[in-house]
Amino acid sequence: GTLGSGNHFLEVQMIEQVFNERLASAMGLEQGQITVMIHSGSRGFGHQVCTDFLKVMERALQKYQIQVPDRQLACAPYKSQEGQDYLAAMACAANYAWANRQCLAHWTRQAFSKIFGKSPQALGMSQVYDVAHNIVKIEEHTVDGEKFRLAVHRKGATRAFPPGHPELPAHYREIGQPVIIPGDMGRASYVLAGTQQAMEETFGSTCHGAGRLLSRQAAKRALRGKSIQEEIDKYGIYARASSKATLVEEMPTAYKDIDDVVEVVHKAGIAKLVVKLRPLGVIKG
Repeated sequence: GTLGSGNHFLEVQMIEQVFNERLASAMGLEQGQITVMIHSGSRGFGHQVCTDFLKVMERALQKYQIQVPDRQLACAPYKSQEGQDYLAAMACAANYAWANRQCLAHWTRQAFSKIFGKSPQALGMSQVYDVAHNIVKIEEHTVDGEKFRLAVHRKGATRAFPPGHPELPAHYREIGQPVIIPGDMGRASYVLAGTQQAMEETFGSTCHGAGRLLSRQAAKRALRGKSIQEEIDKYGIYARASSKATLVEEMPTAYKDIDDVVEVVHKAGIAKLVVKLRPLGVIKG
């Protein structure tokens, strides 16, 4: 498994605050517990699928007489050969991404086991949830009182299905889908649970993270003349990365305040707060 560059990470965290004891207990989470969060995807394989199919879809625009305002919105009808080929390739990339994260989780368990002298099972290192984002899912939704099968595109967004949804694992069907919202490497991340309101208002979706406040280049300019290590030390965390440039691009102030973001999500009713996670150490690809 490989993390990859950009905002991909492996973070060791501690549960700092529990908002909903019932939901947290159902997820196996409790106050003071140590957790590991992994953000990684299909790596170069997924990028190549996108690159290859952009060319296919550009040709499809002319073939099917479709007009779009931007080249990167090139598309093809769902039932066309191009559409079905893309969905199959995307599914392959999603499977690859899942396998990649499982490899990373395995080696994380092995590292903890080596350091603490106990098996991963004895340490209670079971998976809470694994979910994709930046993906298309074929789902059933109600629009203006009528049910439709839709291709739901989530870019920078993730599923937030409610209790009782048939696509949820049996273990979570009673409480709703675990929703993982990472913040930044200095402040916090959150776990929430999906709601019925999300199904009614946002096609069962919520945000995938805090979202950038500064572009990568703007982050570099903002830190000019300062020490990135000193900036990280202010937050009291241990950080490792393949290069200092990555740490600069991903510094906490480059992102929106995650506390504000999840407060909006919670108050809007599209996901319920469950726990807050404070970062202790982070590895960037």
